[in-house]
Amino acid sequence: MVALSTNKVIALGLLLRIGFFLFGIVQDKLLPVKYTDIDYLVFSDAAQYVALDKSPYMRETYRYTPLLAWILLPGTLGGLWEHYGKAVFILCDMLTGILIIKSLQREVIPDTRPSATFFQRNKLPILSAIWILNPMVITISTRGSSESVLSCLIMLAIENLMQGQLFMSAVWLGLSIHFKIYPVIFLPAIMLHLVAKRPSLIRGLLNVPVIGWINSANMLYFVVTLVALALTNFTMYHFYGYEFLYHSYIYHLTRLDHRHNFSLYNTALQAKAAKDYLINKPEGIDVISLVFGNIEKIAFVPQLLLSGIIIPVALARQNLMGCLFIQTLTFVTFNKVITSQYFIWYLIFLPGYLAKSKIIRTEYRLKGFIMIASWVLGQGLWLFYAYRLEFIGENTFNELLIASVIFFITNCWLIGEFISLA
Repeated sequence: MVALSTNKVIALGLLLRIGFFLFGIVQDKLLPVKYTDIDYLVFSDAAQYVALDKSPYMRETYRYTPLLAWILLPGTLGGLWEHYGKAVFILCDMLTGILIIKSLQREVIPDTRPSATFFQRNKLPILSAIWILNPMVITISTRGSSESVLSCLIMLAIENLMQGQLFMSAVWLGLSIHFKIYPVIFLPAIMLHLVAKRPSLIRGLLNVPVIGWINSANMLYFVVTLVALALTNFTMYHFYGYEFLYHSYIYHLTRLDHRHNFSLYNTALQAKAAKDYLINKPEGIDVISLVFGNIEKIAFVPQLLLSGIIIPVALARQNLMGCLFIQTLTFVTFNKVITSQYFIWYLIFLPGYLAKSKIIRTEYRLKGFIMIASWVLGQGLWLFYAYRLEFIGENTFNELLIASVIFFITNCWLIGEFISLA
C-alpha cells in the first residue's frame, strides 16, 4: 500500500490549484459563465484607483480594508500581471495548509504498530488534506476570493501562539481583525488559554472568576493586539478618513443583504428590504416594522454571547483549537448573512479539532458520517431551492425559509455534538 505523507499532500494540493487556475483562465475566455469571482474584479478595480492615487472606495461595492487594494497593486501593470492577485491568494491558501500541518504535528503522533489501521498510520496527512485537498477551498482561492489572506493571518497568529511567541501572535491577530471584524471573537479564547501559562497578577484572587484569570501573558496579548489593530486602523484612516471606517466596519455591522443566503435571518432581511416598497401601505408596514424593524441590530446578541463569551469560557482552557473551531462554527451559524465562503472561516480549525476529538475513534465513525451527511444534505436542500429561484425563476421563497430553518437546526445540533465529542 502506498504510504501517504504531508509532502505528497502539499505537492498534490499545489498541482490542483495550478490546474484549477489554468482551467479558470480558459473558462473565462470561452464560456459565458465566468470562473473568476466578481469580487476579484472589485479588488482589481480598487487597486487601479489606488495606482492613480485615488481612494479604493471609488469602486462601488469595495467593502474591504485599503490594505487589500495595496497588496494587489502589481496586478495593475497589465498583461499576465492581471493574475497576480490570484497568485497571492493561492500562495496564502497553501501557506495556511502548511501552518495547519505544523499545528497538527504537535498533536498527532504517528502510529507505527503493525496492527494500526490505514487512518492511524496516516492520520497527519489525512487531517491536513481536509484543507489542502478540499475542492471548496481550492475553488475559492483560485477564483480570486481574498479569504485565504485572512485564513493565513489567523493561522500565523495561532502558530506563533503555540510556539510561545505572544508578541508576534498578537500582531497577526490584530491584523486579522483589521482585515475582518469577526476574528475579535478569538481574543477572549486566547486570553483564557493563556490563564494556565502564568500565575495571576492579583495574589489571593486566583479562584475569583474573571479577576483570577488576569495574568501578564494575557494582558500582554490583549494590549499588543489592540495596539496592532489601532495602528493599522489609524494609518488607513489617515489616508482615507471616514469612508475607510464606513466601508470596512460600519457597513458590515449594519449590513442588510436581502439576497438569498443560508442565514436564518434571510427572510426577515428580505421583509426589511421590502419596507420602503410598503411604506404607503398602512395595512402592511406596521407588522413588518414591529417584527423585522431592528433585526440587523439584535441579530448579533445571541451570536456574540455564544461565540465570544460562553464557548470560550467553557472550552478555551482545555482545548484551544477545539474552542476556536466550535466558536467560529457558532458565529457563522448565527450570522445574519451566510455564504459558502463563510464555511472557510471554521474549516481552518477542523483538522486541529479532529486531532483531539473522540469523533475519529472507530466507535464514533458512524456518528461522524451522520454529522457530515446532515450538514451536506441541509446545505443541498437549500441550494436546490435557491437554484430553482435563481435560474428557473420559480417562487421558492417559502421553501427557502424552511430550508434555512432546517440548516440552522442542523448546525445547532452539530455544535452540540462537536462540544460533546471535543
